[in-house]
Amino acid sequence: MLETITSTDDTESRARPSRGAVHLEKKTVVARPADLMVPIRSLGENHRGRIGEHLLALSPQDRYFRFGFTAKDAQIQAYVDGLNFERDEIFGIYNRRLKLIGMAHLAYSSADRVSASSEFGVSVSEHVRGRGYGARLFERAVMHARNEGVTAMYVHVLSENTAMLKIARRGGATVVRDGSESEAYLRLTPATFQTQVTEIMEEHLAQANYHLKAQAKQFWDTIGRFQHAWRPAKEDSPSE
Repeated sequence: MLETITSTDDTESRARPSRGAVHLEKKTVVARPADLMVPIRSLGENHRGRIGEHLLALSPQDRYFRFGFTAKDAQIQAYVDGLNFERDEIFGIYNRRLKLIGMAHLAYSSADRVSASSEFGVSVSEHVRGRGYGARLFERAVMHARNEGVTAMYVHVLSENTAMLKIARRGGATVVRDGSESEAYLRLTPATFQTQVTEIMEEHLAQANYHLKAQAKQFWDTIGRFQHAWRPAKEDSPSE
């Protein structure tokens, strides 16, 4: 089982997901239809900066639920800098402005996936809570871990984080409470042909969705620059 973030001296410890999840929603989370397609893509080294922006935008309370303590900016940046994209798996949800609005960190206890266990951590931006993104990220992480041959997943979470505990329970996890902290344990079943094909398809769709959003953003940014360049001339026109 992975350890939580307790030291700022160990790079790999900083890169682990710690307490499992930011508080997804104080009010009741509204479940979306089961067939809702949420583009969730794998994130690589080139997304490190946006991961940092996403986590640094979390409120003090959200940081407390995500990391198990009210992490300061420097501590969050150390966590981001320590992310190991070769060993672990990072998943993200982008909006149409290419802002990262949800991310999950699936950390492995060792490089040997077959004998490794995994630990899950998730965060969702406040303005998009209640849309089921946390649950979708959990489902994607479970499917990926199964396809990698991992047999167990853990979520270390504060007992007051009822939203994350609900997600874990709905996913089939056993939750053990120990005072202010809880641990959700999920025994993973072996991968199937369906889970492998589904993950490949979802990843391709998410990549395509991301590129379409990037092209659309580039187009509208260009239009905006042209409008800005022409606006002074229009304002100086004698006909106005």
